[in-house]
Amino acid sequence: MHSTALLTDHYELTMVQAALRSGTAQRHSVFELFGRRLPGGRRYGVVAGTGRMLDAVESFRFDGAQLDYLREHQVIDERTHEWLAGYAFTGNIWGYGEGDAYFPGSPLLVVEASFAEAVVLETLLLSILNFDSAVASAASRVIAVAEGRPCIEMGSRRTHESAAVAAARAAYVAGFDTTSNLQAGMQYGVPTRGTAAHSFTLLHDSERDAFVAQVESLGRDTTLLVDTYDIAEAVRVAVDVAGPDLGAVRIDSGDLGVLARQVRVQLDALGATKTRIVVTGDLDEFAVAGLAAAPVDGYGVGTSLVTGSGHPTCGFVYKLVSRAASTASDAPMVSVAKRSTDKTSRGGRKWALRRRNAAGVAEVEVVGIDQEPADDGNDRPLLRALIRNGEIIGREPLLAARERHRAAVAELPVESRKLSRGEPAIETEFVGRR
Repeated sequence: MHSTALLTDHYELTMVQAALRSGTAQRHSVFELFGRRLPGGRRYGVVAGTGRMLDAVESFRFDGAQLDYLREHQVIDERTHEWLAGYAFTGNIWGYGEGDAYFPGSPLLVVEASFAEAVVLETLLLSILNFDSAVASAASRVIAVAEGRPCIEMGSRRTHESAAVAAARAAYVAGFDTTSNLQAGMQYGVPTRGTAAHSFTLLHDSERDAFVAQVESLGRDTTLLVDTYDIAEAVRVAVDVAGPDLGAVRIDSGDLGVLARQVRVQLDALGATKTRIVVTGDLDEFAVAGLAAAPVDGYGVGTSLVTGSGHPTCGFVYKLVSRAASTASDAPMVSVAKRSTDKTSRGGRKWALRRRNAAGVAEVEVVGIDQEPADDGNDRPLLRALIRNGEIIGREPLLAARERHRAAVAELPVESRKLSRGEPAIETEFVGRR
C-alpha cells in the first residue's frame, strides 16, 4: 500500500505539533469541506473523487523513511514524530454521494475526529475533491449538450500523468462513455477506446496503405482518421478499403460542423450509410452544443475537460466548524466560524437534504446547522456515512456513482442545463442555529 501521508502541506504538521504542546490536539472537532460559490456562474457542480479519497485516507500512514525525512528537516519534534508513527484515522466521515450535484454551501464532507487526526487530512481531501469535481463538473456540461451521443475522454496528453487517470475516472462518473487512458481502464474499470493518430498515416507511403494496415489489424468496424491530407479523398479511399461496413471516420480539424455535413453526404453516396462520424479537436461544451444540428455521432474531448473547462478547481475549502469546549471527555461542543472578509464560514455541524416538489424536481438545498432538517416526505437526504470509527464503509462500484449522477441531474430544474452564465439552479437555505 503506497503511503499518501506526505501528500500534504507543511503547516498541517506544525499545527499538530503546536496542538500537542498546548494540549488541544485531542479536542473533539468537526471539519466541513464545502464551496462558497460555483465556478464561473455555473448552475450546479458535480461531486467526484470520493472513491479515490477513501483509498487515500486508508493509505494515510507515516512510514519510517517519511518520519526520518520530517525529523531530519526539522519539520516535527520528537513528540510529534511519536504521534505520527502511530497515526491512523479513527474518526467518522460523512459525505455527498459521488456523482451527486452540489451547490454553494453544500457540506460535501463532514469530518469528525480529534483536531489532530482531522486537520492532517485537509490538504489531501481538498486536492482530490477539487480536481476530480472540476473535471466531473465540466464533463457533465458536455454530456448535457451531447444529447445522448457518446463521448470519449482523451485528455491524457494535456495534464500530469497521474491527474490524467483521475480525470478519466471523474469524466466517466459524469457520463462519458470511454477514455483513451489505459491506466484508468485497468485501475478503475473505465472502458477504453483508441485507434490511430496522424503519425500512423504519415508513417506509410500512402493514405491507402495506412488504412489497409489498420483495417487488416483492427477490422472493418475501426475508426479511420481522414483529415491528414484531403478529407474528401480520404473518405473515398476509406470506404474503398473497408467497404460500406466501415465503423467510423474521425475528423480532427477545420470547421467540424461544415465538414461533418459534407462527409455525411459523401458517405451516404458511397453506400456507407451506417458509418459513424466522430469529431475531435479542442472541443468543449460550447463547441459540442454548436454541433448539435450537425450529423455527428460522437465526440472526443481532451484539453478542456482535464482542465475543468476554464475552472481547474472548484474552490473547495476545509474549515473547523465545531469543537469541544475543553479537553474534558464530556465537554460540550461549541460552534466556531471565520469572520474574515469574503471568507466567512458558518459554524456548527451540518446535515443536508434536497427538497423536491410533488413532481420530484429539486427546489432547494436545505442545510441544517446542528440539527437535521425536517423531511417533508419527498426530500432526499444527501449525506451518507463513508467512514465510521476509522472503518471505511462507503465504498461502492464506480457504476453506482455514474448512476447517481444521472439521477441527480435528472431531478434538477431544466434551467440547470443552460450554458449561459447564471445563478445556481436551486438556492441553498440554512436552517437551525446560526
